[in-house]
Amino acid sequence: MMKTKIALFLLALLVVGCTSSRPVVRTTTKPKVTTKKQPVTQNKSVTKPVTKSGESKNNTSTHTSTPKTDTQVSLEATSNVKTYAEEIQMYVDNFKEIAKNNMKTHGIPASITLAQGILESGAGKGKLAQSANNHFGIKCHTGWTGESVKHDDDAAQECFRKYEHPSESYRDHSLFLTSRTRYSNLFKLDKGDYESWAKGLKAAGYATDVKYPDKLIGLIERFELYKYDNEVLSRDFKPVKKEVILAQGADYYTIQQGDTLYSLSRRFNLTVDDLKKLNNMSDNAISIGQQIKIK
Repeated sequence: MMKTKIALFLLALLVVGCTSSRPVVRTTTKPKVTTKKQPVTQNKSVTKPVTKSGESKNNTSTHTSTPKTDTQVSLEATSNVKTYAEEIQMYVDNFKEIAKNNMKTHGIPASITLAQGILESGAGKGKLAQSANNHFGIKCHTGWTGESVKHDDDAAQECFRKYEHPSESYRDHSLFLTSRTRYSNLFKLDKGDYESWAKGLKAAGYATDVKYPDKLIGLIERFELYKYDNEVLSRDFKPVKKEVILAQGADYYTIQQGDTLYSLSRRFNLTVDDLKKLNNMSDNAISIGQQIKIK
């Protein structure tokens, strides 16, 4: 009897142990959570070079993507190019001493020589200036024994002089004017009277463009090239600023220093696109002395 009770007691203990829900050994562990820090990104302005039509391959200057505040200048010459005022000023800085020395030797105003060089070479960016150091579009002509290059001008593949250095082109330009009788009247003018020289060049047949004198005068006054004449002549001439009044009902306006298409659009109550359409313009380039339609 006693044995039976002991057996029943042991059996009861076994049943209780099997039905318990609490495990004796933990078989799983809680996964460890780690937080990975993300890198902090900052907005940085990216500088991108701006490629402009007709720019020299070896031009090392770069421009950011920020729009330029300066007016782009259109230079129509032997090679049509577009350039910026800062590039024209750089050209002036490079050649002003050569122009002044030529003025002393040959009597041609430095301002006129520089303005012609800027206009005809595209501030040194034109094809002839780049390939032949020819800044004034001087053709070979009879008797030229130096190097030459072919370039399309009045006719296909015409012969143009090639120089080792641009200074030789400047010297040749001075000799070109002093050695031809049709330019003889120019040398009767005041050497500091750039307006008369500009008009005299056109009258003598130097250029067929009716706006050629205005273009030269516009460049001289905008970039203050007359200062180099002053240095040679030991004087302190400064041109009087001309007030241009638009006649009532006039359809055209003459571009002045500091004008931009945006400022003109505000002045004449038009949009920039309206002005470009009125004048068949493909870009925003304007130059001093240029006439644009405003109605």
